[in-house]
Amino acid sequence: MTTYNPVLLALLGTGFTFLATAAGAGMVFFFRKQAGEEFQRSFLGFAAGVMIAASVWSLLIPAIEMAEGGPLPGWVPAAGGFVLGGLFLLLLDRLLPHLHPDSDTPEGLPSSLRRTTMLVFAVTLHNIPEGMAVGLAFALAAQGSGATTLAGAMALAIGMGLQNFPEGAAISLPLRREGLSVSRSFVYGALSGIVEPIAGVLTVLVAAKVAGIMPWILSFAAGAMIYVVVEELIPEAHLGEHSHIGTAGVMTGFLIMMILDVALG
Repeated sequence: MTTYNPVLLALLGTGFTFLATAAGAGMVFFFRKQAGEEFQRSFLGFAAGVMIAASVWSLLIPAIEMAEGGPLPGWVPAAGGFVLGGLFLLLLDRLLPHLHPDSDTPEGLPSSLRRTTMLVFAVTLHNIPEGMAVGLAFALAAQGSGATTLAGAMALAIGMGLQNFPEGAAISLPLRREGLSVSRSFVYGALSGIVEPIAGVLTVLVAAKVAGIMPWILSFAAGAMIYVVVEELIPEAHLGEHSHIGTAGVMTGFLIMMILDVALG
């Protein structure tokens, strides 16, 4: 059986999703205006659907399967890690100053940070659990445990990359509208995704140091992603009178991620 370095694979996988964010941020060189409301709703819904499907097929199911041979029932680490992941994102949401596009009210602790910085921090919150998920999937594939195959990890990275591309544009274009230069808008938009390789590699390193913790870490990432979906993505995708485009985005993202995972995994 061919073995791989889990840290290297995690870095490659999260590096791909980071490049997808950077490519999306590069749209600022071609467009000056922010994307239309319908596009934003469909993108947010698509991202939510991808993250829901990834949480189930790529994180929670492998977590339960890995934990079944342990001293506790398989659902205990899955449920415990899920709750801890949600609480972790809740804590970050309350502490980290951030501002969502099209909003004038910052969230988190009071801060004197510039508006543009808080816009970048808002997307950074989304990318932390995404980086954890992709990094862990590639680490599991490297271990050859059977919980996740290399093809399945690649499917997850492709799904995350698909929703990271418009996410990069969704941060660079508003930054341009805030008055930043095109080059700075691109750099800040791209850097909003750099947290994915960082979170992915750090999570893999921690999981490798503590035996039996992988099911907890997998479900932790799932809980963190579902928090982002329920707290921010779905509500923002359904703003306005007509929310059908957001609903269609959620269902499309879920369907594509499910097909990728089942077909390639």
